Amino acid sequence: MKRTFDTVEERLDYIEFRENLLYAKSPVDRVLFENELTEPEYKAIMDVMEDCRQKLANGERVSNASFEQAIYAIVPDDKHDYHMCEALAEAFAAEHRWEEVFPALYGDMAKYGG
Repeated sequence: MKRTFDTVEERLDYIEFRENLLYAKSPVDRVLFENELTEPEYKAIMDVMEDCRQKLANGERVSNASFEQAIYAIVPDDKHDYHMCEALAEAFAAEHRWEEVFPALYGDMAKYGG
């Protein structure tokens, strides 16, 4: 599915954001670029990451299913992929951002030693 934009300005913002992602080349930037996410989606994803952090700090349990549903509520329907959600959480942890969230969500998986 191809993205549509209401204004030329929205399209330009999207193109500029993608260009910046190409130059930055961090793990998170790579996931954002590969999944064609927008800057507003990125900001909303960071809010989800912070929400998970707060829940963990309050002793609440977080699950990968609820995390993935929160991400799916942000991104377009054609981008719903649990691999992307997992990659985002892992990339944030690699950058030492919300690094406690990834092991809480995916640490019990065999591929991560759980």
